[in-house]
Amino acid sequence: MPEDCVFCAIVDGDIPSRTVHETDDVLAFLDANPLAPGHTLVIPKEHHQHVGDLPADLSRAVFDVVSELTPRVQAAVECDAANVGINDGEAAGQEVPHMHAHIIPRSADDGGEPIHAVAGFRPDLTDEELDEIAADVRNA
Repeated sequence: MPEDCVFCAIVDGDIPSRTVHETDDVLAFLDANPLAPGHTLVIPKEHHQHVGDLPADLSRAVFDVVSELTPRVQAAVECDAANVGINDGEAAGQEVPHMHAHIIPRSADDGGEPIHAVAGFRPDLTDEELDEIAADVRNA
């Protein structure tokens, strides 16, 4: 565990949190600076910075909790939608370098945008460019 990781300090109990769910491997708590009432963070208790750093069993555990909690969060704050997202790396907006998933309750009149809005301008890619990218991902 890095000394300066706020999420590791929460896992260790050094920083209090409003825990909503806990297993041996995963902790979920309300975001201290929420984007909406009920904004929940789901983290692996073991420190990993990126999604791709998670061992397969821990990845399943994290995403099982996200799947279980999303409708529960929506019910608790009486909304009918949520954005579920991960900022994977500093350039994507990851502020705490400990992998975490956001469950952000949404309503039709909250003024927010769809998750597509986070990317800025959409590239105008040709079919050939899309085919090349698909091949590069398959072969990476």
